[in-house]
Amino acid sequence: MRSKFKWKLAFVLMLIVQFSFSQGKTITGVVTDEVGPVVGANVVVKGTKNGTNTDFDGKFIINASQGDVLEFSYLGMKTQSVTVGTSSTINVAMKADVVNVAEVVLVAEGYDRTRTKAQSMVAATTIDAEVLQNRPNASFMSSLQGSTPGASIASSSGSPGSSKLDAIVRGISSLSGSTDPLIVIDGVPIAGNQFRNLNQNDFESVTLLRDAAATSIYGNKGANGVFVIKTKSASFNAGGGVKFAYDAITGINSIPENKYGMMNAKQALTLEKTYGQGLGSTLTDAEIAAWNIDTDWRDEFFRIGLTQQHNLAVSSSSANTSNYTSLGYFNQDGMVPTTDFQRFTLRNNLSGKSTNEKFNYGVNTTVGYSKRNQLNQETNSGVNNNTIQNPLHGSVMGLPYSEAGIYNTGQELVDAIGTNFAGSNDTYVLADILREGSLPSYFTESNLLASAFANYKITKDITLGNKFGVDYKQNDGVFARAPQSYLAIVVKNIRGEEFGGFEDMSTVKDFTFTNIMNLNYSKVYKDVHTLDAGVYFEYVKSHRKTKFQRQNGLNPLTYVPGAGTGYVAFNPANPNSFLPSLSASEINAGTLSYFATLDYDYNERFGFSGVVRRDATYRFVDDKKWGTFWSASGRWNIDKESFMEGSAFNMLKLRASIGTQGNQNIIASASGVNPLFTANDIVRDLIGSGNGYNNQQGVFVSQIANTTLQWEEINQTNVGIDFEVLNSRLRGNVDVYDKSTSRLFSSDNTSAATSLFSQVANNGEISNRGIELSLKYKLFNVDGFNFNVFANGAYNKSKVVDVVDADLSQNLVNSNGQMIYEWNLIPYVGVNQNNGNLLYLDANDQLTETPDQVADRRFTGKSIIPVYTGGFGFNSSYKGFFADALFSWAYDVWRIDNQLRWAYDVNQIGDDNLSSDLLNAWTAENPTNFPSLTASNTSLDADSDRYLKDASFLRLKNVSVGYNFPASFLKGTFMSSLRVYAQAENMLTWTKWRGFDPEARTALSVTNYPNPKTVSFGASVQF
Repeated sequence: MRSKFKWKLAFVLMLIVQFSFSQGKTITGVVTDEVGPVVGANVVVKGTKNGTNTDFDGKFIINASQGDVLEFSYLGMKTQSVTVGTSSTINVAMKADVVNVAEVVLVAEGYDRTRTKAQSMVAATTIDAEVLQNRPNASFMSSLQGSTPGASIASSSGSPGSSKLDAIVRGISSLSGSTDPLIVIDGVPIAGNQFRNLNQNDFESVTLLRDAAATSIYGNKGANGVFVIKTKSASFNAGGGVKFAYDAITGINSIPENKYGMMNAKQALTLEKTYGQGLGSTLTDAEIAAWNIDTDWRDEFFRIGLTQQHNLAVSSSSANTSNYTSLGYFNQDGMVPTTDFQRFTLRNNLSGKSTNEKFNYGVNTTVGYSKRNQLNQETNSGVNNNTIQNPLHGSVMGLPYSEAGIYNTGQELVDAIGTNFAGSNDTYVLADILREGSLPSYFTESNLLASAFANYKITKDITLGNKFGVDYKQNDGVFARAPQSYLAIVVKNIRGEEFGGFEDMSTVKDFTFTNIMNLNYSKVYKDVHTLDAGVYFEYVKSHRKTKFQRQNGLNPLTYVPGAGTGYVAFNPANPNSFLPSLSASEINAGTLSYFATLDYDYNERFGFSGVVRRDATYRFVDDKKWGTFWSASGRWNIDKESFMEGSAFNMLKLRASIGTQGNQNIIASASGVNPLFTANDIVRDLIGSGNGYNNQQGVFVSQIANTTLQWEEINQTNVGIDFEVLNSRLRGNVDVYDKSTSRLFSSDNTSAATSLFSQVANNGEISNRGIELSLKYKLFNVDGFNFNVFANGAYNKSKVVDVVDADLSQNLVNSNGQMIYEWNLIPYVGVNQNNGNLLYLDANDQLTETPDQVADRRFTGKSIIPVYTGGFGFNSSYKGFFADALFSWAYDVWRIDNQLRWAYDVNQIGDDNLSSDLLNAWTAENPTNFPSLTASNTSLDADSDRYLKDASFLRLKNVSVGYNFPASFLKGTFMSSLRVYAQAENMLTWTKWRGFDPEARTALSVTNYPNPKTVSFGASVQF
């Protein structure tokens, strides 16, 4: 039960011990909940000798007489009365009061506005710290997967510290613009969804806001949903003192299996002999049978990595100040030996108030530094299908009959193979690239995320406040081809140069300043009518500067990656040798907003809320820069009506909302980049320079000012029901929504006379409709055994309502009346048993070997966006032992498995390893349903649905077991609590997908870096 009340203990936990006092004896004992001692409460002991508050550590000492009644109570627990008998020891075990708890749970609704669960009118889900803390993930988004309905969260890369995390809330709301949800930390929106330098152990809760009632208040930023993060803080406590908490975990990471069934050495040689190509074609059957080399390149290119995490938190408090400070360290080895990630974080949250509590202030600061070594493939999609530079591809396609580890240096490899990449040679080149120092690629990030607020109650009902925040990031990167590497030596030799290699160095500085002023009014009239109103003013300014340099030519005797040493001077006599290149850019962006809120409650039975917001952006011309967005919502607490007396419902609430949000982000930004910086010059005429007619240098029009572009507008309606029944043992909510985007950003054709063929315009409309369900049920609570189950799920139906000129010759299309991002392919139906060629269906459903690559396409009813998503699991405990599990799932999501296509490509026989499925290829003697190795029409596969595969999955996202030591065990030690546990992340995945990981959001499987399996062990101690 501690997990359900931890935040309450941090803020409002109060243990009041009341008793009839008379001269008597000293009574001692321990107060526990269902986990262990109640720690950290501000204890009020009336009638004791000193009569003051004391810091509570679970143990109490009071003076009482036999027959006195002691009453124990604190928020969220049932009050217990105990009569003093002959014993001088009384131990009290508190039990949860689920009815009372439901009334005090607070729901974050934007800009520090909160309501109780019964009063809330929004579609929101709050994830407590227990779901996030001590999970072995670099990003908190990975830990949220499966925890909340309506959010489809997927990682397109499991590379340590990757920013390729996608979260889609209630479907795709823009076809070309950004669809990332907004992240708000301690009331201040952050710039860009970049999470690697945030320590999720510092989070107290994360709330996902989904409907217009919750997100319209964020106007230009809230169109794609909002994640509101509240970080931990200490409570005000006159006798608080200093408390410490330390958490440590260590674990191992491993790569998941694939199911391509790649050939072993003898199978590969046999296939080559049959096909008459490659090494196998030169060997006899006896030589193949005697072949004793069978290399598993997976073992060569991947490793078991180590993960470790350490967090130390210190909290202190007094009657008017509180302070929370944490230090965090996270380190994760990548599954590829040249990849890893390490992070250091420091957070300090300081809060204070005046004695009369009219003035409140706080400062929240996070400083982070991280360094990651990553593959070139992470940011360079051009090497996805390159066995020379991508180990994720090469580990699958490497020929197994080749011996590993026979070349120790790049020069040895050059001497052996020269520039011949045929057969196994490309795998040897890849092995050289993965050699330590051969292809340095590391990036550091330093960031400061800080916010400060001050509120003053001018009167009892009126409060004036201001909050500002800064979000600063500096990313420094180095990517090089070291001069001793194979590729550097080969290029050097081809060019006839003395030195080879190059080094790229980049710096990106990103600074965003946000200031929010507010004036709020709150009044209760006649104990029945409650009115809250607020006006706000928000200003955001962002700046971004980038610098890039490339040095061609590195001296291997003095070169050190990133140190600026070993650079070879430019030689004017040979203008193409060692010529460096430089570039830089600067972007300044901003928004301005003002808005008002109004909330009314009648006797806790009815409630109404409204928001109106005006937003301006730098991105559009003056006549189009302003947008107005709004929402209206209401609720009816049906359980408060007289006709509900005696019903099974502890709470039954109907709520509804309608509203609009705006999207100004015309073009989706790269992973981790603030979308405010994209399309920054779209309203200006731009002139470019370059080679023109007859290859002559000249200037030309590169952009015509777009003076008509304006906001995309997202309209959303929502109807929801929240309920609690059976003494609140069963809780849940259901939401039904209709979400549409009008004035859609899309491409519009222009006259070729302008030298440009298209321009972004507001054309079209898309819609998303869906249902969300969340349930929690307390199955058992008997004799100390607790077992709770939970589940959530969401269905989203996407549709393109109106677009201009959909290109029906493409595989992935947005066309009127169809799903968003729907596959448009030629149906593949099998093999012609007469000749082994592939068979397709034409537009008239007739079999053909030669379909028309445009006319015979058809929509499949399948999309890259999952239709169904969700999660489920359980929490259980018994006498200190606990076991928890979380499953996540996605259903009806389809992607092209390009890795399988490469594994079936007969043109690569002799150069790459292939799937053993080819051993069952059609022949006249073996008429199977796998195409012949000599089929003449395999090139049409690229336009067919042969490799369109179901990427649905069910994953055991997290499972943990552990033990909370009882107070009696810790008696006499420095520890107030001790918890040990083991957990596993991504250990089991059930899917039809044959690749490493079905989770990526990309349309094509391009050997994405898979999410690792992680097993870890940890301990948490408080003292």
